[in-house]
Amino acid sequence: MGRDGSSHVSNQVKAESAALGFRVKSGWAAAVLLSGPVRSPRLCDSRVIDLSDARFPETRQPYHAAIGKLETDPVKIRARLRIVRRVTRQSIAKLLVEYRGFVIRRAVLVIGSQIDPASIANPHIRAHALEGQLFRLVLEQALNAHGIRTTILLERDAYDKATSRLRKSNVDLRSTIQNFSQLIDGPWRAEQKLAALAAWFALYQDANI
Repeated sequence: MGRDGSSHVSNQVKAESAALGFRVKSGWAAAVLLSGPVRSPRLCDSRVIDLSDARFPETRQPYHAAIGKLETDPVKIRARLRIVRRVTRQSIAKLLVEYRGFVIRRAVLVIGSQIDPASIANPHIRAHALEGQLFRLVLEQALNAHGIRTTILLERDAYDKATSRLRKSNVDLRSTIQNFSQLIDGPWRAEQKLAALAAWFALYQDANI
């Protein structure tokens, strides 16, 4: 068990197919690894990964200058974005080293919104939108660099899309995902549940290439 309360994978004798799901937040993400079969997936791991550097708190909200204000200094923004990209690449590389007993081809990312930040007039709301866009993109890029294909789901309709693809009722999906909590000692909150749903969706995609 890791210090962050995560459930870590055990050594695998033979590589098996698995898929990743993420609930992307500002500066971090909940990550869940599931293996098949699609009809009855198995929880292999649940943890939180860094997308920002705790030594530089400003990298968690790199487009914020102060409470309620948009950062406009391009030098500060570029420096923060370099750190975000570096940390995200390191987090994914570390994750995949620990998952080397699995063959992972697909990942699904659950995000809050895909609204274009340029369309938002309010500077504070635009900062949040820029950060949402940033952390999604850098995580996708880090995964793609390892040959893992990515798909985006919006939180508001993630369960509806999953019920359609997986041909299970919303109740059955939520019940199965909730039962995963019995297999770990770490947190199993809304973020972990959405990451598990995303991983299940990714398993389906992988099985239906």
